[in-house]
Amino acid sequence: MTEQEYGPLLRPYTITRGRTRPTGPEFDLMTIIRSTLPESGRAGGLSPEHLRILDVCRSATTLVDLASETGLSVNVLRILLGDLRDRGMITAHAPATAGRLPEERILLEVIQGLQAL
Repeated sequence: MTEQEYGPLLRPYTITRGRTRPTGPEFDLMTIIRSTLPESGRAGGLSPEHLRILDVCRSATTLVDLASETGLSVNVLRILLGDLRDRGMITAHAPATAGRLPEERILLEVIQGLQAL
């Protein structure tokens, strides 16, 4: 096989330095990710892919949207995001689930209160 035939497999392998799993907890597809670096801040010693992720994550984005924006696979992103999380450069939060949302009764009371104004 030639280098051209290995290309699609070789690039993700080199980007992740041969790693196949992220450090720490797994990132869900809908995990909300945000950079913790100030807009003017630049981190040294990072790969171009890490820097691209940080640029996209200046505003909160999901893992699946990040994959679309960067063109990197979800698995590669999970590994690179683990690197950034370990360095304290991003925050990652699970999206709200039905169990964590307010009860319908409370929402109705808020709507009624607003209508009364």
